[in-house]
Amino acid sequence: MQLEWLFGRKQPAQPEDHWLRAGTRPVRLRFVCNRRARRYILRLRPDGTARVTVPRGGALAEAKRFAERNVAWLENLPVRRVTMRNQRSRWGSCLRRGTISLNWRLVQAPGFVRDYIVLHELAHLKEMNHSRRFWGEVARPCPDFPAAERWLKQHSSLLA
Repeated sequence: MQLEWLFGRKQPAQPEDHWLRAGTRPVRLRFVCNRRARRYILRLRPDGTARVTVPRGGALAEAKRFAERNVAWLENLPVRRVTMRNQRSRWGSCLRRGTISLNWRLVQAPGFVRDYIVLHELAHLKEMNHSRRFWGEVARPCPDFPAAERWLKQHSSLLA
């Protein structure tokens, strides 16, 4: 059809609703095809649904598997407040009531280190200690956390 040539192919109809269990709550998955995307992308929207971007040549079945592999990331723990502080001895802290404080110097650290610190503090919302179970919570979304800790030990003096 000539219109198809002029305007491109029609987007396929949205598949039926898909749900995924993140912790104790169900999360609705919304699949969006994007011809410019180069990889699968998972985003949690403000309304609580998860948007899965499917790249050109991607498959719905692989998008579902991608979302299932990253389900730990969707678990949005009850953070009430985030603050940036000028802490001298800590990179971050977490209070039981859901307040997370981060050291402003983290903006100078590489992304994987910042991600680790945030995930570390979020894990405290489940385990308010540094037990074996706590480190398991950290390792699920951040399996390479020892590399981030090594980086902080080696380079913390540079973050002044």
